[in-house]
Amino acid sequence: MKQKNLWLFAIAVTVGFTSSCISKKEFQALRSENDALKSEIASLKEENNSCQIKLTEKGASIKSLQDLLDAEKKRNAELKQAYKDLQGSLDKSLQQNSQGNVNISKLVDEINASNRFIKQLVEAKDKSDSLNIVLTNNLTRSLTNAEKQEVDVQVLKGVVYISLADNMLYKSGSYEINSRASETLSKIAKIIKDYKEYEVLIEGNTDDVPISRPNIRNNWDLSCLRASSVVQALQNEYGVDPQRLTAGGRGEYNPVASNSSEIGKQRNRRTQIIITPKLDQFMDLIEEAPETSGANM
Repeated sequence: MKQKNLWLFAIAVTVGFTSSCISKKEFQALRSENDALKSEIASLKEENNSCQIKLTEKGASIKSLQDLLDAEKKRNAELKQAYKDLQGSLDKSLQQNSQGNVNISKLVDEINASNRFIKQLVEAKDKSDSLNIVLTNNLTRSLTNAEKQEVDVQVLKGVVYISLADNMLYKSGSYEINSRASETLSKIAKIIKDYKEYEVLIEGNTDDVPISRPNIRNNWDLSCLRASSVVQALQNEYGVDPQRLTAGGRGEYNPVASNSSEIGKQRNRRTQIIITPKLDQFMDLIEEAPETSGANM
């Protein structure tokens, strides 16, 4: 700026010194030239200012673009990390899903095995129930009306109970079998022999009246001896396999009626022939029960 002023001052001085030496025409020409130069200087100054503004704006634009580029780079890095995290999560899910499929497969196999086992149990029970019904019907049909008054046949929870009154089986106050019992026992023995898949328990029961006889100490003895008499009759007289027979006594401690009346005492003095399916087949089924791995879903 100082150089420009000095330059103008020099021109003025020169004009001043030379004005007296040049003609008016030459002076006007120089003046016009000076005005033209001033105009050009003004134009150049304006152009310079415009260039400065453009450079400033361009610098701001470049800075804005750099900021945008930096922001995009940061976002790109964040997206890459998010993708990496997502891929890791997906891999983990696939691994867990694969393990879950294995566990589900094992569980399905166990359920199928359990269903097959249940089916076997149901079939075994149905077979047992069917045999019980047939056995009961055959026995009932073989009894006379008179025998049915003293013989009670029931099926409870898959077990056949044949309850015989003591006055039909034994001599009074004794464990010896009387002649009246022979025909009835022979019919029962035939049924037992026909159904070889059953075990037979003979169970003696008494009322609560104490007994005192030679070689019989109490009702325990009497109930056991009566059961033993029936077992030996079935074996020795009617050919029932003794390996299928068991004798037991419960004395007065398994009453079915009150001992306060004579009718109740008569009901309690009984011998039961209890016919049950052999446990071997059920134990075999239990041993075949499927094992569970306890797999978690």
